[in-house]
Amino acid sequence: MSASFAPVRFFRGRKPPRENSAWRPARDSSAKRDLFLLVLLGAAFLAQLTGALLPALVPFLAGSAGGLLLDLYLLRRQPRLISVLGKLRFDVTTRQLLRDVLIVVALVRLPGVDPLEERPLALALLAGYFLHFSCQAVALLVRRRRVLPIVTRNIDTSALRLSPAPPRLLARQPSRRLLYFALPATAGLLATAGTADMVWGVLGTSATLLLFLAGTVRLAAWLLPGKRPANEQQTLEWLDKWLAEYRPTVAMYFSGGPTSAYQANMWLSTLSALDGRPLIVLRERFMVQKIEATDVPIVCIPKVAHLMHLEHSSLKAMLHPANSGKTSQVLRIPSIKHAFINHGESDKLSSCNPYAKAYDEVWVAGPAARERYQLADIGVDDHDVVEVGRPQLAPIRPCAGPPAADGFTTVLYAPTWEGWTDDPGNTSIILAGENIVRALLADPKVRLLYKPHPMTGSVDPRAAQADQRIRQLIAEANARRSGPRPGPEAAAELARRTVELDELTTSAFRPSADEMERMLLQSSPEGDREAAVAAATAAWEKAYWASFPEWEHQVITGPRPALYSCFNQAHLLISDVSSVVSDWLTSEKPYSVANTTGLSEEEFRTGFPTVRAATILTPDASGVPALLESVRDPGKDTLVQARAELKTHLLGPADPPSIVRFNQAVQELCAKAEARQVRQARMGSAFREASELRGTGRAESEERDPESNGSEDAVNA
Repeated sequence: MSASFAPVRFFRGRKPPRENSAWRPARDSSAKRDLFLLVLLGAAFLAQLTGALLPALVPFLAGSAGGLLLDLYLLRRQPRLISVLGKLRFDVTTRQLLRDVLIVVALVRLPGVDPLEERPLALALLAGYFLHFSCQAVALLVRRRRVLPIVTRNIDTSALRLSPAPPRLLARQPSRRLLYFALPATAGLLATAGTADMVWGVLGTSATLLLFLAGTVRLAAWLLPGKRPANEQQTLEWLDKWLAEYRPTVAMYFSGGPTSAYQANMWLSTLSALDGRPLIVLRERFMVQKIEATDVPIVCIPKVAHLMHLEHSSLKAMLHPANSGKTSQVLRIPSIKHAFINHGESDKLSSCNPYAKAYDEVWVAGPAARERYQLADIGVDDHDVVEVGRPQLAPIRPCAGPPAADGFTTVLYAPTWEGWTDDPGNTSIILAGENIVRALLADPKVRLLYKPHPMTGSVDPRAAQADQRIRQLIAEANARRSGPRPGPEAAAELARRTVELDELTTSAFRPSADEMERMLLQSSPEGDREAAVAAATAAWEKAYWASFPEWEHQVITGPRPALYSCFNQAHLLISDVSSVVSDWLTSEKPYSVANTTGLSEEEFRTGFPTVRAATILTPDASGVPALLESVRDPGKDTLVQARAELKTHLLGPADPPSIVRFNQAVQELCAKAEARQVRQARMGSAFREASELRGTGRAESEERDPESNGSEDAVNA
C-alpha cells in the first residue's frame, strides 16, 4: 500500500538524518523543471504585456496563446506547481483574468479595431466571468447538499433518495472549467486582434457564454426536488430506523490515517464469522473505501454528536483493533462494553499502551501478553485481560519439513517500520537490513522474498533510503541469475485470476462519482461475496506464485500477496520484534530476529519473550550462513521444541480453536453489557420512584401546613 503524500517528520532528541545523495538528482531535476515552467509562464505574460502596450501583434499573439496552452498543460500535468502558484495568490482565475485584461488592452491599442466595436466584447467577457462565478456558487450549493452526515457500505440506502453525481468539471473543477469554457472566447479575441474582424470575437465570446450558461443550468438541476437527497435530520432518523431493524450486537470501531487500514482489514474475516449481527463503525470518510471486500455493513459517523445515536441501538459490544484520539469519543457510551483487540502483538512497548486501561477488557492471544501487561504495570487489571488466541491465523500452514536438498531455501525478510518512538531496535532495516540481504543473496541456493512494512520510511527517511538500496541489491542479484521460467500460460492464468479477483474486490467508479454516488452503488451485497472472494484469492495466490521462477528473488509490496501467503511459501523468517514473529510461530517453522537494540543476546532474549525460540542475528548478519544450515539440516535445528512451547505461550492452546474462543468472548462481553443495562434501568427506576415519593411527601406536608408552602406570605409571617 503506497501513499503519495509527504508526511511531516519529527525527530525527538536527535538531528534529522542526512539526506541520501541518491535522491538528490531526482529532486534537482524536478526543481529545474518547475523553475523552467515558471520562467516560461512569466515570459508568456511578459510577451503578452509588451505586445499589448507597444503594440506589437506577433509577441502579443505568441504570449497570449502560449500562456493559455501552458496553463492547460500545468492544470493536467503539474498539479503540485498549480498548488504552489495558488499559495502565491496567482491561481488560475487570476492568471486568466490578467490574460483577458491584456487582450482587451491590446484590442484598444492595435490598429484596425474600432473601439466602439470592442466595448461589447469587453462586456461579454465580464458576463462570462459573472456566469463562471454563478456556476461556482451553484456548485457549492450542490456539493453541500450531497454531503450526508454519514457514509455507508453494504446497506440499502434507497430511502435517502441518493442520485448520481453531476459532472466533475461542473461541480468540482472550477479552474479547469474556467480555462476550458474560456478557450473559445480567448481564441476568438486573438483572431479578432490578428485580422481586425469583429466576427471572430463575437463568435468566441458567444460560445463561451453559452457554455457557462448551459453548465450553470445543468448543475442547477441537482437542486430540484427530484434530485435532492435527504437532509441531515432525515438521514439521522433513517440511521436510527436502520439500527432498529438490523439490531447489531457487536461492532468493530476504527479510526486512523490512510495507511492504517490494514489494522482493521485483518479482522474482517473474524468479524463476519461471529454469531450475531456484526457492524463496522468508522470515523473518517475516506476510510470507507479503504476497507477491503466484506459483507459486513459499514457505517461512517464523522461527528461526535451523531455517534451518540449508537447509544440507543441494540449494540452491546465494540471491538477496537487500534487506539486513536477519536476512540475516547465512543468510550463515553455507557450502554456498550468495549474490548481492545489490537492489530498485532509484540514485545514492543507500544503493545502495552496505557490507553488500554480505558477499555472494559483487553483481549490478547495467549499467556505471554497477559504477563506483558502485568510487568508493564500500566493500570490494566489482570481480571480484565481475556485470552482469545489469534483467529485470523487459520490460513497459515504448519511446517512441512526442511527444503528439498536439490531445491531453493525460501527466506522471507519482513522488517517492521521505524515506529513513532525513538526506542532502539524498532526496525532492523536501517542498521542491519542491507547486511542481512547481502548475506542471503550471497547463498546461491536462497530465494529471497522481501516484504517491508507498508509504513516503512514514514517517520525516518533513513528507513526509506535503506529500503530503496535493498530493492536495488535484489534487482542486481536477479540480473546475475538465470534459469527456466514459466511459460506464457502462467502469466495468462495470473492475468485471468487478477481480473476475477478485482471484479469481486474492487469497486470501479466513474471519475465524476462522489461520496453519495459511491454509497448508491455500494448498497446491500448480493450473495455470499466473502466466500467468493476467499476462493478467488486462493486461486490468485496459486497463480501468482506459479508465474515466477523458483530461483527468482521477489520484492513484495501492497496488499497482494498477503503476508500469510508469503509465510506459506517460506522455510525461514527473518524479522524484528513485531507481531509478524508471533503470527509466524503458528507454523512452528524456524525464524530469526535481528538484534539492533544494543543489548547483549542474553538481555535481548530476556527482555523480549517472542525471540526466545529464535536465532538472534547481529547487525553485521554474520550468523546468516549458520542459520541457513540449521534450516536445511533438521539435525542442527536445536529450537524445535522451544518453538512449539513458545507458540502455546504466545498464541494460547490449539483446542478449542481460536475463533471459538473469540466468539465466546464476544458473547460473554455482550452478556455483561446486557447485565449493566439492566442494572442501569433498575437504578433509573429506583431514582424515579424516590423522586415521586419525595414529591408526594412534600405535597402532603403542604396540605397539613399551608403556611409552610414557601409562599411570600408564609415567609413574611
